[in-house]
Amino acid sequence: MANPGMLRLRARTAVLAALLVGASAAPVFAQTLSHFPDPIFHDGYNGLAVSGTANISASDASRFLAQSTFGPTDADIASLRSIGYQAWLNQQFSATPTYEITDLPGKTNSAYLHWISNVLGEQIGQNNRQEAWFLGALGGPDPQNGIAAHTDQLRQRVAFALSEILVVSDQNPLLDGFPQGMAWYYDILIRDAFGNYRQLLQDVTLSPAMGVYLNMLGNQRADASQNLHPDENYAREINQLFSIGLVMLNPDGSVQLDSSGKPIPTYNQSTITNFAHVFTGFTWSDCDENTNPGDFPNCGPDYGGAGNPPYGDNFMHPMVGFASYHDNGTKIPDDIAHKQLLYYTGAAMSSGETSPGTLGPGGTPTTDLAFALDNIYNHPNVAPFVSKQLIMRLVTSNPSPAYVARVAKVFNDNRTSTTQMQAVVQAILLDPEARYGQFWKPTSFGKLREPLLTVTHFWRAMHAVHSCGANIAASGTPGTDGYQYPTNYGSQPYRYAGYSTAWSTGLTTTYGVGVSQASLDALTVFNFFKPSFMPPGEMTSAGLLGPEFQIQTDSVIASSNNTFQSLAYNLDTSETCDENPNDQDFDTYGDVKINHAQDLALAGSHSGGPTDPSDRLIAAYSARFMSGQMSPYMFAQLKSYLDTIDSSWAYPTGSDWRLQRIYRALYLVLSSPEYQIQK
Repeated sequence: MANPGMLRLRARTAVLAALLVGASAAPVFAQTLSHFPDPIFHDGYNGLAVSGTANISASDASRFLAQSTFGPTDADIASLRSIGYQAWLNQQFSATPTYEITDLPGKTNSAYLHWISNVLGEQIGQNNRQEAWFLGALGGPDPQNGIAAHTDQLRQRVAFALSEILVVSDQNPLLDGFPQGMAWYYDILIRDAFGNYRQLLQDVTLSPAMGVYLNMLGNQRADASQNLHPDENYAREINQLFSIGLVMLNPDGSVQLDSSGKPIPTYNQSTITNFAHVFTGFTWSDCDENTNPGDFPNCGPDYGGAGNPPYGDNFMHPMVGFASYHDNGTKIPDDIAHKQLLYYTGAAMSSGETSPGTLGPGGTPTTDLAFALDNIYNHPNVAPFVSKQLIMRLVTSNPSPAYVARVAKVFNDNRTSTTQMQAVVQAILLDPEARYGQFWKPTSFGKLREPLLTVTHFWRAMHAVHSCGANIAASGTPGTDGYQYPTNYGSQPYRYAGYSTAWSTGLTTTYGVGVSQASLDALTVFNFFKPSFMPPGEMTSAGLLGPEFQIQTDSVIASSNNTFQSLAYNLDTSETCDENPNDQDFDTYGDVKINHAQDLALAGSHSGGPTDPSDRLIAAYSARFMSGQMSPYMFAQLKSYLDTIDSSWAYPTGSDWRLQRIYRALYLVLSSPEYQIQK
């Protein structure tokens, strides 16, 4: 695939890091960038207009939406400016959730995957799950009627952030075969995005998808006679990755040190062993407690068929606990009678125990699990640990300790609230550092945009819809070999499908396209990148975190640039479609295409060239994609190049030459270091 930016790939890698730390990679960057504006009337001088609209410029609105949605649009910017931050947040908190497979109350088949399965008669696959994810991420009308709008952008954005903390992945072979279970897990994150973190921990723990991914499902109590030992995988990760981390933290997220200046561990191997014994006896909801231990679990998952539940049904019910397989401390010597879990000041203990955080014998699977989750949730690390990671996912990779402390306090102040996370998210977005950090810390504030979020931003800003595709009837007899399910992709603008677009984001260098990210598709439980990652070189020397840089390998940068080039230049909604289902091409499923024509008036009004400049187009893209932060140097360089395009550039013959300006402006903005760093 042709890529005019390929020669700049290695330079771009270095420049991305240089921009984040404010380094001068070349003489041109010695010029003042718009990341360094005069803050005298903006840096809190008039106070943050939380409930009003007076201080919200188009740039401010765009920045806020870049942190809280899957990408600002012109309409969203205008709406936020007209109602203010607090009113916008209130709208988002009350918006109807967009679920992937969970029907809304009283609305059968309202969820996308239920609709395509139960109404359209299609077979659900992982590609369909990605379609459901894009429906929530891109928002807009519902494919069932083209009217009901999916407007819960903030909930969807927070759910995506949570999916990168509480990770499961379709890289697991069993989960890959059950997209229903993956969708049900993601719906937990959507439902609990504005709820209570303790409830979220419980719902995630009992999810069959998590049970499969981290081996808690079917985990049995110890039995020395059969050389059985509880699996420690979930016990380790719920502590290390989902709640408290490896070392003790101060309320502001900084690391606590002992008297010798070393970090203090949060737990030891014995702690993990004890948790592993607690996390035993849980399995599929249709299991029978009287199942022979050698056959456990002799139930689920459901593969469908005559007389069986629908395919994957057991993945959509919480796991249940059975006493026969649970270590409650009474089967000596194989059980652990007195389980010392996390030890900290104020930790609860079972009746009769003397050490904080100790679980005594005699409980049920349910009561013991509740004790363990309470023990984790009430640990002092949880507030700063979770708060900092959410700040990093939404706002900046290097929040100040004071910023973390302010958000962590809100987390703790709302510990028993059913809307705890709602308060936390609001605190993150309305914090003065979130709103003014680009002025206060211009050399370290911000984050590298995740590749998938670049795609969603581009599609939202350019009004992407699904185009082409065909309807093909089922063939054969249902339930027999050779049966072919129907496909219904014709005239479906809000089914975000396509081999080269919606289904290919997770690909990397195999086909030279893709951005190495897709929903619930991380290679490991550590997510696509580790929150502690520091890019080597200047950022490491400056002590700056840059998690997203870990995914930006040379091959991913190359494939991402190829993808941006393809998205910017090709696949226009005005293109005609070949809908012959007998053709051996991808038109059966169509592709996601954008509306270039919306910007024709901005691109020029006469015949092009320097006398018909591109200023308005560049200014619009600076506001739409870069929160008005395009540097004077970048603006001048884009203008100098785009102004060379005139009516002689019409290609193919007869096309509007202004499209050539739009194609190139989009590609150059998307692949630029200034855009890639979200300030």
